[in-house]
Amino acid sequence: MTLNEFKDKHYGAKGTTKRDELDDGFENFKLGTLIHEARLEKGMTQAELAEKVGTTKSYISKIENNVKEVRLSTLQKIVQIGLGGHLDLSIRL
Repeated sequence: MTLNEFKDKHYGAKGTTKRDELDDGFENFKLGTLIHEARLEKGMTQAELAEKVGTTKSYISKIENNVKEVRLSTLQKIVQIGLGGHLDLSIRL
């Protein structure tokens, strides 16, 4: 069984509420994980990243642990100012 077949069976087809919540939750988790990994790669603590971005260590922790959703403008600050990176977004239909 593929991952999509598993999700279809247990969470419904794409477009259903339960499936959309699962997929959205995964994207948020993935984003927090990407920020966490990039921060560690730069050798920074959450406090150091927060200071560069102008936020709190607690807020960075909540984003990395999928407790808090991050606004696009804040994400751009974290990636560009805090991590010295470039944010690429795409839309797939």
